[in-house]
Amino acid sequence: MHHRALIVGASGIVGRALADRLLSAGWTVFGLSRGLNAGVPGCRSVVADLASAESVAAATASVDVNHVFFTVWARQANEKENIRVNGAMVRNVLDSLGRRVKLEHVALVTGLKHYLGPFETYASGAVPDTPFRESQGRQPVENFYYEQEDRLFDAAARDGFTWSVHRPHTVIGFAPGNAMNMGQTLAVYATLCRHAGRPFVFPGSAAQWNGLTDMTDARLLARHLEWASTSEAARNEDFNVVNGDVFRWKTMWGELAGYFGIEAGPFDGIVRPLEGRMQDAADQWREVAAKYGLAEPDIYRLASWWHTDADLGRPMEVVTDMTKSRKAGFLDYQGTPDAFFDLFERLKAERLIPG
Repeated sequence: MHHRALIVGASGIVGRALADRLLSAGWTVFGLSRGLNAGVPGCRSVVADLASAESVAAATASVDVNHVFFTVWARQANEKENIRVNGAMVRNVLDSLGRRVKLEHVALVTGLKHYLGPFETYASGAVPDTPFRESQGRQPVENFYYEQEDRLFDAAARDGFTWSVHRPHTVIGFAPGNAMNMGQTLAVYATLCRHAGRPFVFPGSAAQWNGLTDMTDARLLARHLEWASTSEAARNEDFNVVNGDVFRWKTMWGELAGYFGIEAGPFDGIVRPLEGRMQDAADQWREVAAKYGLAEPDIYRLASWWHTDADLGRPMEVVTDMTKSRKAGFLDYQGTPDAFFDLFERLKAERLIPG
């Protein structure tokens, strides 16, 4: 049977990589989004307000698919609203499609906040021991990831499709306009440091500087999503998904600085969040964009200081176990330094940072 996919959030960091992957494998791909960012060539655009059941139903009325991939979330003011809005997005899409088409498999991308808790209580409670394992289950807190899972499970029981849940660590990938993009944020930060002749100062915590961590390349996550949607061993399972290597930021920071030809500032153990230090960054970026003829003068289309601060400011080690995926047959690996450098080269090629 020919695979026909709807990617919810196709213009985002995960959705873009997944669309590229599925299109290259011969899938027919529909991309559902708000239409605010450029789509992926070859992906059939579907525009809707995901929070509105009526808008989703109207936009998907003629969409005929057998696979759905959720790769999107909408940040709200608090976790109660996160639960309401993000749970509704899953429900609205699956209710609309479930009335018309026979779905085979639905995949949901969440993340390590499954173990760490939501942003407003981020890592403030009893965090499970690392490495995080799927068997550790849910934390006793409200979490919109759990709401999304429950809406997925309800629809699967009703409509008879299989499901998978995918939990990446911080994702590295190409996606201008994406609100959670550490790779692009660090590229912009390094470019501004080079432009101003300032040292590349680590913004995070001593725990992150010294401890082990890992990350997830969007391309590897795309392969994981395709694998799980077509593998019997992955049906109705939850999976962590990371690159397969581990590193310490005190080493990685120097490698990133070396790529940009700048000095990595010494780390003195003090957290220096980017959001508090980037007050003039928008004006500085417009200068850089004009000087080098860059395609995007709006820094907020490229950088998300708050998200990078949240990840690099964690007060504990965060490292993830991939045993469950390995045992089920997914053996792909991606070196994290190369994931960063590949992204930086892509940003140069697209004229989003200076060459």
